[in-house]
Amino acid sequence: MKISWYDRLYVGEKAKKKRYRIIQKIRRSKPGPGIYVITPAVNGNNILDIYPAMTLSEPFYREKEFLILGIASGYWEALEVAGSIVSDMYRKTGGFDLPAFIGNPLSGTPLCPECMGENNERGR
Repeated sequence: MKISWYDRLYVGEKAKKKRYRIIQKIRRSKPGPGIYVITPAVNGNNILDIYPAMTLSEPFYREKEFLILGIASGYWEALEVAGSIVSDMYRKTGGFDLPAFIGNPLSGTPLCPECMGENNERGR
């Protein structure tokens, strides 16, 4: 699994107290229960996806690439963090254009490899 981190990572209030520990555990594929990550959506119908960080170490996700936009401690906090991302995006772009909002966070790293297919107009 290849994880890239958004350079202006969104962090929930409870997660702020232990953000460095959370990030290290995610990098080592041992995040523990109750930690959630917010990523660009895999499909073209949504803006963001919220995953329990523990699921990223499952076999299905090991071959995937992820750009983590936010981290949270608890599902409700993950919803708040996702809401903050969408709110900031709307204020900055006047719409729900995630690529325009985050720009090119890391050179050469797509927002979401599955979203960037040629048939997906939203991913461009």
